[in-house]
Amino acid sequence: MPLSTISSVTPAKIKKTAKVDASKVEASKTSKPPVKPAKARRPVSAPPAMPVESAALPIVLSVLDDAKAENITAIDLAGKTSLADHMVVASGRSERHVGAIAEQVVSRLRDEGFGNSKVEGTPLCEWVLIDAGDIIVHVFKPEIRNFYNLEKMWSGDRPDEKEAR
Repeated sequence: MPLSTISSVTPAKIKKTAKVDASKVEASKTSKPPVKPAKARRPVSAPPAMPVESAALPIVLSVLDDAKAENITAIDLAGKTSLADHMVVASGRSERHVGAIAEQVVSRLRDEGFGNSKVEGTPLCEWVLIDAGDIIVHVFKPEIRNFYNLEKMWSGDRPDEKEAR
């Protein structure tokens, strides 16, 4: 502070400001503080999820059809899991057919700009899993597909929160 500002402050001015400040303090003690609105709470059970259409889903279904995959099933996973938005399950007639279907799906997704998909199960080609981000594709041999029966596990509705407890 400049020296002139300090010298212009007198004890009388200090007392006046102290009284004003004290009156403001007294007024704030007697008045009630403003009431803040209560925050909205999240509902206990999640609302039903709206179906999400992925841009890659039509491409995957088209490739599976072109590759002569059998029993193609698309399952909407919205509201069931955060792993993916859709799961597609299909069958190939043999190990070679399952491997060829998987290669075509991965190649087409890469060509369409969906990046590199992660692939599991290609050495045996009895069950090949393709993780394309928001879509998971399972390509099975028919007997393996019947054994695991993923459609039954994932196509059911999400249980109510009350029933799950």
